[in-house]
Order: sequence, then structure tokens, then C-alpha cells
Amino acid sequence: MATVSARWPTLIITVCLVLCIQSIAANKTSVPALLVFGDSTSDPGNNNYIHTVLKSNFPPYGRDFIDHHATGRFCNGRLATDFIAEGLGVKKTVPPYLHPNLSPQDLVTGVSFASAGTGYDNLTASILNVIPMWKEIEYFKEYQLLLKQMFGEQRASNVINKALYLISTGSNDFIENFLQIPIRRLQFSPSEYVDFLIDIADSFIKELYSLGARRILVAGLPPIGCLPLLRTMNVLGLGQCMEEYNDIALHYNGELQTTIENLSHKLPGLVTVYGDIYKITYEAIFNPTKYGFEEVAKACCGSGTIEVGYLCNELIPSCRDASTFVFWDSVHPTERLYKMVANNLLQSLIPRLL
Repeated sequence: MATVSARWPTLIITVCLVLCIQSIAANKTSVPALLVFGDSTSDPGNNNYIHTVLKSNFPPYGRDFIDHHATGRFCNGRLATDFIAEGLGVKKTVPPYLHPNLSPQDLVTGVSFASAGTGYDNLTASILNVIPMWKEIEYFKEYQLLLKQMFGEQRASNVINKALYLISTGSNDFIENFLQIPIRRLQFSPSEYVDFLIDIADSFIKELYSLGARRILVAGLPPIGCLPLLRTMNVLGLGQCMEEYNDIALHYNGELQTTIENLSHKLPGLVTVYGDIYKITYEAIFNPTKYGFEEVAKACCGSGTIEVGYLCNELIPSCRDASTFVFWDSVHPTERLYKMVANNLLQSLIPRLL
């Protein structure tokens, strides 16, 4: 990631472009930017620029993306955050903040600080050496400095205060720390760990608020027990959903929703909403024909049971039509499900933030 000072000469050259962008962004939408924090559900490629094994910047990832190339998104195409940005009239895709060639337009209309494999728990990020949530906050602070240098204090403040903030993380905390490497299971009961994570989420939202965020959408967990990877691990349950983990997700979601509502009442000017990812995903899995899906238990990539990251590659044949699958790899949704999630949020929740 280039430093603020290293970017400065290039930014001066583009001053005319910046002035044009200011005018367009100010008039096109009431949301000037979408700023994203979280994990692989909202990482458009930040992991490409850090030392980690958790990457997806190779085929068949991205095969259905706008120009059919792998961007680092853990998907066959766009993420829900991309569709939300498009629905708001901001832009078609949200770029990764760590991309070395971000333009002023990229920055002023929003970026993603998210990192695949991370979680609220710092331990989660350390397992695969990805960006912890606290570091995402540090990048956000750097981003604010860039905006002030490019657009001036007043314009930068307008973007920061009026932007829509989206937080999407939490699944990895349970999958990695409770199931795959049960470190936290030795320290916490599921209920205690939920409380532990909710306290961190509460602090994270407060930190964003202190930095100028006023409109925040916080996504809950999907039915993580129905991810193909967890189905595969559920040998004794004959590959059915691991209801234990679905129950944990529901408990977590309930506590998160309460926390979000409390923060909206406590912090002046803050508007937060809870994004129910669980319901729409659950409905797609258990009533697939209603939504045009054909396969819900296995993913499109490879055998559809364990492939994710480097295990999902061109050497392993993938399905022909990913749009008929709920899941792209054994952990992540297809572009089609992400679009459904985004449309649901755009129609039912985001208007409350505007």
C-alpha cells in the first residue's frame, strides 16, 4: 500500500478530474460513497496485496465477473456490496483499498477495507495472517487523510458523514475458532463467545462513529451450518445442515440486532440497521425452486464439498451454470445469491438509512 506522501504527486496531476467528480457525486445520489468493512463476503481483493495463503485472484474465481477475470473476490462474479453500490447509483463495483492504482474517483465514491478470513476476534485474523478488523479501522483513518488532501476538509467531511457504511463479518470467528481449530471452544461456551464477539462489534461501531460514520448497515450471520464445507464435515448427520451452528448464528444475530438498536438510541445522529442475511439465504436453501436454484447442498466449484481458495482452481472442473447454485465454493455464495441479498437490503433496509 502506497503511503499518503507517495500518492500526493499523482493526485495533483488529476485535480481537474477530481473537480468534475465532486460535481457529479454531489448531484447524483444522497449517498456519496459506500465504505465497507469485514471478511470475504465483502473483500474485493485486499488479500491480493498481503502475505497470506487465503487468496482467490485466479480462475475459475471471477469467471462471471464483468470482464471475466479473477479480482480476488471469493465468488464467480460480483459481491453483494457491488450490487448495493450499483443500486445506490454510486458505481458498479467497490474496489479494494489496498489496490495500488486507485483513482480519485475510486476513493471519493468508496472502497472496501475488508479482508477474507478475518473476524471480530483478532485470533481469527491471525490464523491465516489476514487483516484484523482493528487494522481495517487504521486503513480507514489513512483513507480520511487522502480525502482531505485531494478534496479539502469540507468535501472530505461531507463524504465521511454521508457515506453508507457496511460491516459484514463474524462467520469466520465460529468456523475457524470453534470448528476447524477449536481454540476458543476451550475458553468459551458458544453463548459466551457470542457475548465476546458482540462486545467487539459494539466497540467497532462506536469507533466508526467517533471517526464520523453516521449511517451504518451491519450484516448478521447466514445459516453457517448449511455451508457445503460444514455439511461435508457433518458425516454423522449424513451431510445435512449442522443445526448446532445455525442455532449459534441465530443467537448471535439476535444479540447483534439488540446491540445495534441500543447504539442508535445512545449515539446522537447515528442511524444503524441490522441486515438479516440469514433469512434470505435460508429460504434459498430450503425453498430453492421458488428462487430458481437447483443445487443447495454442494457448491459449483469442483466436487462442491471442500473446495475453497487454492482448492478451487482450473484443474478441478466447475459447474456449467453457477446461477443454478446457491454456493460458488464450499464457503461462499454465488453471484446470484449475493444479488438476491443486495436487492433485499436495498428494498427493505437501506431506505431507513437515507
